[in-house]
Amino acid sequence: MTRFALTIEFDGTPFQGLQRQKHGPSVQQSLEEAAHKVTGETVTLHSAGRTDTGVHALAMRSHFDIEKDIEPFRLMEALNYHLRPDPIAVLDCREVDDEWHARFSCTGRSYEYRICNRRAPLTLEANRAWQVAQELDHQAMHRAAQALVGHHDFTTFRSVHCQAQSPVKTLDHLDVSREGEHVIIRTAARSFLHHQVRSMVGCLALVGMGRWREEQVGEALLARDRQELGLNAPPHGLYFVAATYPGEENEK
Repeated sequence: MTRFALTIEFDGTPFQGLQRQKHGPSVQQSLEEAAHKVTGETVTLHSAGRTDTGVHALAMRSHFDIEKDIEPFRLMEALNYHLRPDPIAVLDCREVDDEWHARFSCTGRSYEYRICNRRAPLTLEANRAWQVAQELDHQAMHRAAQALVGHHDFTTFRSVHCQAQSPVKTLDHLDVSREGEHVIIRTAARSFLHHQVRSMVGCLALVGMGRWREEQVGEALLARDRQELGLNAPPHGLYFVAATYPGEENEK
């Protein structure tokens, strides 16, 4: 039995999230079915994180175990062949130790949220960015975001369906910048609560629109009350960017 670590890119638009679902297609289902076509084996995909319906990934890390004797490159090529036409691509495939686990060995996760700040309708970025027509003050958003950095109880920014044992997380950074007509929010932590990134972005957008004072983000955090959440940003602007693991810090 060999454990293969995969790096996966996907467009989340047609899926009910990454994790296998009873009520619709998922990224996990597509990859497991592709692996079965390649090997004839029933495998279970484990991933660094879960994503909601419509959320995308630039480099999700996952793994499964296979008995068939196959080279990583051949496995990657075969998986990509059988994944078509689903918008999923295996970018990298390698053998790892049995102790390596895509979820439990992960020491850090990073996300990016993309807002297209313009009035004209989206064409190329439809379902891949959140369109906000009103001009956003990204500098005010960045200042407000700093209240969320560090070790906090993020109950206000946690979905009522979140299964995490504790609402306490440590946010490594939360940065807001403008790149032309785009406002980009980048964040990283060891782990995140369900809907945490989207909830933080929604409140920061209210600051950018002038509907919230900058201080209200910190006040909402201290309230530890989901009722104090101003706005949950839509899923289609969110991207899982990267997962980090011990020993991989210096890899490109």
